[in-house]
Formats: sequence, structure tokens, C-alpha cells
Amino acid sequence: MWRDRRLRTFGGMTDNGTALITGASRGLGLALARSLAADGWRLVLDARTEADLAAATAQLDPSAVVAVSGDVVSEEHRLALRRAVERFGGLDAVVHNASRLGPSPQPALDAYPLDALRAVYAVNVFAPLRLTQLLLPLLRPGGRVVFVTSDASVEAYDGWGGYGSSKAALDQIAAVLAVEHPELRVYAVDPGDMNTRMHQEAFPGEDISDRPPPEASVPGLREILRGRLPSGRYQARALRAPAGAVR
Repeated sequence: MWRDRRLRTFGGMTDNGTALITGASRGLGLALARSLAADGWRLVLDARTEADLAAATAQLDPSAVVAVSGDVVSEEHRLALRRAVERFGGLDAVVHNASRLGPSPQPALDAYPLDALRAVYAVNVFAPLRLTQLLLPLLRPGGRVVFVTSDASVEAYDGWGGYGSSKAALDQIAAVLAVEHPELRVYAVDPGDMNTRMHQEAFPGEDISDRPPPEASVPGLREILRGRLPSGRYQARALRAPAGAVR
């Protein structure tokens, strides 16, 4: 596995696509990375912590994976991700999976610290938009831009005004980007409840072992990445049935 400063040209392998996945050291991002790697995709993977990312990708083919650790809020890090994609020669898909929950337990809006809300929006809205701006020239025709969203973007849950409103903004960014770039396929994808660390942080002290593992949402994401679905908002686990957009 190569850090950004040690990238090289990759050849002699079956290239089923090149994808960049943020938040890939655990949860849904890691589950998707493992699935795509098994099919021969070339991957640029991001996570905040170098040690966590190295451990997560240790079992993946080092000739086809570039791990670039850093915070998606950082412009320097986003530029490093773009350089990694450039070394691969272009991009077929970007999956904006990195997210920030915000304070836990989730505060009501009338008590939500604005500095904390700005931090949530910095990760959940501004970072994926800026990274998309940087990557658009590298996306091949028909490339996929995937924004991982949440049902909290369309449902009014008590205490979820901060995270939910950031994902609602992300939904609208996806919808407008799809109109502005018809040569691409742009998706907002709700993976559903999952048994992940972030989901546990959202429900401190509760047992969430009944939630499906993140792997349960991967087939729907694979359909998004390889199928013929038009741009739109989808529920990942609903795509196991005949595909259809949900609004």
C-alpha cells in the first residue's frame, strides 16, 4: 500500500473501474471497498487516521489500492486525493461516505452549539462539494458521484436537526449537480440503519445489535456504481428488488 508520495502507475491487472471512497477505514466505506477490491477495482481510500486506514486495508491488494489519510475538511488533503486519482489516470466513481454525527447525545436545535453545527456542515456538506469540484475534470463520461445520505434528511426526528439538515443540504447538492452535469450520474443514497460505530454513538447506551451490518447495504451501492439507474435519490437496501428511485 502506497502513501500519496509513493504512488506509481498500475498496469497488468483487470480494471473494472477506479473509485475514490471517503471514510473507508470502517463501516460502510470499508465494506464497499472490500467488495469492489474483490472485483478488481482500483481504489483511492480516505480516512482521518493513518493507523486505522492502514489496518483496514492491510488485506487488500497493494498494487490496486492507494490509502491517503487525512481530514476531508482540509484543502491540502483534498488536493492529495486528487493527485492520487491523477496517478490512476482518471476516475469512474467517487463515493462521499465520510460523515460527522455531531454531539452525542444529539441536542435539540434550540440548544445546538453553532460551532458544533459548523463542524458537522464542514464534513457533511462543504467537504464533499469541494472534493467533487476538484474531481469533476477527472471523472470519465458516465462517471458516478455518490453522496451517502440518511433518512434523517427527509424525516423530522427529535434531536436530529443538525445531522439531518446537513444531509438534506447534501441531497439538494446531489439533485442540482445532476441537472448541471447530465453527462454524469449523480446519486444521493440512503444506506439505512446499520450496526456501525457512528450509529452507536447516535444512541449512547442502547443496544443496536439488531441493526443490519453495513455489508447489507453494499449490493445496492454496487447497483448504483455498475447499473443503469438514472441520477436520483435511492435507498440502498431497496435496490435488491427491482430498482426504483425514491423521493
